[in-house]
Amino acid sequence: MTLIRQHPIMSAVIAVAAIVLLFGGYALFGSKTSDNFEMMAVPVVLAPISEITFVDKIQGIGTAKANESLVLTAKVTETVRKVNFEDGMTVTKGDVLIELTNAEESALLAEAQANLKEAELQYNRIADLAKRGNASRAQLDIQTGLRNAAKARVDAIAARMSDRLIRAPFSGILGFRQVSPGTLVQPSTAVATLDDISIIKLDFSVPEIYIAALRPGLDIVAKSAAYPKQEFIGRVTTVDSRVDPTSRAVMVRAEVANPDLLLRSGMLITVEVIRSRDKVIAVPEQALVPVQNRQFVYTVENGSAKQIEVEIGRRRPGAVELIKGPPVGTEIVIDGLVRIRNGVPVSIKEKQQAFSVDTL
Repeated sequence: MTLIRQHPIMSAVIAVAAIVLLFGGYALFGSKTSDNFEMMAVPVVLAPISEITFVDKIQGIGTAKANESLVLTAKVTETVRKVNFEDGMTVTKGDVLIELTNAEESALLAEAQANLKEAELQYNRIADLAKRGNASRAQLDIQTGLRNAAKARVDAIAARMSDRLIRAPFSGILGFRQVSPGTLVQPSTAVATLDDISIIKLDFSVPEIYIAALRPGLDIVAKSAAYPKQEFIGRVTTVDSRVDPTSRAVMVRAEVANPDLLLRSGMLITVEVIRSRDKVIAVPEQALVPVQNRQFVYTVENGSAKQIEVEIGRRRPGAVELIKGPPVGTEIVIDGLVRIRNGVPVSIKEKQQAFSVDTL
């Protein structure tokens, strides 16, 4: 040991020899370990190529509107005598909502009806005399005119009486009541609002590049933040005749059935217009292996990975359309792709069923 320390050249020789032995051993044993690692079967998960429905959609944001909507007002200036509804009540067409004071018209109507009854009695009497030849045709004509005038007066007063009844012009839901008994109302006085929301009209804008694909009759799917798990199905009814020169968008109107009255006028609605529904062959999105501008998938053949080039089309979350490639039912690798390449041994860890995606 002392000799080695006294001879630096010998120390250097020994150090070099140790390094050579170290790297030689690694090359001998380490390479074998690497080869064994490469030859280990890679566990993979398989799933079959499937046929699914791809939906082409046009998205937009719109506003819900009632099928029919108005502000109820009086036709005449008069005092409210009776209110027959409460806030938010559902009413039917023709229901009397407000009764205005009509004492004077009631008296006039009673008088007119009495005059009409007397005129009809006189008419019947003269008509009978005319048949017997005891009354002239002129007398009958005069009495006919008097009877008709009395009837017209009754109808006129009845119409004025009707103007003192505020009725629901269509079935719907009333808003807040704005008047009380004793309120003096005028034709401009708002009594309440009335909305028919059994059908909701959706007005939404779509970029002009999609105008060729828009037409009445297309199905739509509407969603509201108020009901995140619910979809409302409807159809396009009208495409506007003009494109907004500022936004370069066209307005579209659709109608959505609202039997449960969940949607209300003024709500913000997201809309998806269904352009088409196509059955296509597709692969799970994670099964694709891109190499430059080419796409590949892996199958398992005789216990080894086999690389197959494919041609893809449209994409959807979780799925990609397969234009050219293996047929439906072919099992391809969807998990374990990081460690495999063409010809590498693989072991099948799991086989999944035909996949599906929520295309709506």
